[in-house]
Amino acid sequence: MPTALITGITGQDGSYLAELLLDKGYRVLGMVRHTSYPRLERIEHLLDRIELVEADLTDLSSLIRLMEKYKPDEVYNLAAQSFVPTSWEQPILTGEVNALGVTRLLEAIRMAHPKAKFYQASTSEMYGAVREVPQNENTPFYPRSPYAVAKVYAHWITVNYRESYGLFAVSGILFNHESPRRGIQFVTRKVTYHVAKIKLGLAREVRLGNLESKRDWGYTGDYVEAMWLMLQQDEPEDYVVGMGEAHSVRELCEVAFSYVGLDYREFVVQDPRYFRPVDVDILLADPTKAKTKLGWQPKVSFEELIHMMVDADLERLKHRLERERRTIFTP
Repeated sequence: MPTALITGITGQDGSYLAELLLDKGYRVLGMVRHTSYPRLERIEHLLDRIELVEADLTDLSSLIRLMEKYKPDEVYNLAAQSFVPTSWEQPILTGEVNALGVTRLLEAIRMAHPKAKFYQASTSEMYGAVREVPQNENTPFYPRSPYAVAKVYAHWITVNYRESYGLFAVSGILFNHESPRRGIQFVTRKVTYHVAKIKLGLAREVRLGNLESKRDWGYTGDYVEAMWLMLQQDEPEDYVVGMGEAHSVRELCEVAFSYVGLDYREFVVQDPRYFRPVDVDILLADPTKAKTKLGWQPKVSFEELIHMMVDADLERLKHRLERERRTIFTP
């Protein structure tokens, strides 16, 4: 039974990856900080099948002890301060976790268990003010947020440890990937959640920033398979993972609202508060390498993804309303 360690297991990507690895017969270790214990809702259904272990990306000694004790075959680093707007408010913390945290984890692997295969969660945000469209593994980076700058550092330090120390270390440059488990602060989930609230009469509008920004959105359940495939190769290489199609935030709204029979133009309000200090106009993946070398293929379309998320939010809110109704009428 191979052992995999997932940092960030309590997040969207970590929960889907844990499910995938369990289905493949892995022993799954989930690295958590002590403060993250109250936030286990995404993996609550997996708690009897995984092992939670304590360590922190800001503490090298805890990472070394973790590697020495468990000696995982594969390490998936998904932990990060992952919300781009927050990185403007907390740029130093973002760099500490997203950049230096990766260095500490790589250093712990190098010192304590260099046979481990390492996956780093890179991001399409590194392309920023894009030099070409679409973006592939050779497209230059031009990050436009503290989050993206920190991720560029993490990407190149992973390359550096691979080339300097011979570690099996790869980066997956994943474009936007979403699911019903996405945090509500992210634009896709913010839209689908408000669509559900408006449909059920619980809200009258949703306030958004730039409606013309375009992103390459796919389903997280598909993308974690690409992560796993990268660590099954004979040689460590970096891969771009995406759908190869870009959609605007406006189109996202249209698909989500029309699914429940509503016109988005009646409910979407542009609010200057939600514009970034500098925006990224378009991110569009060229996933040719991942499809040809890994044999990876996405299964869920953009429209199916958004419909899935709207359905999940409608179901959540209906359950909440039912619980509130029972509370009111229970003697």
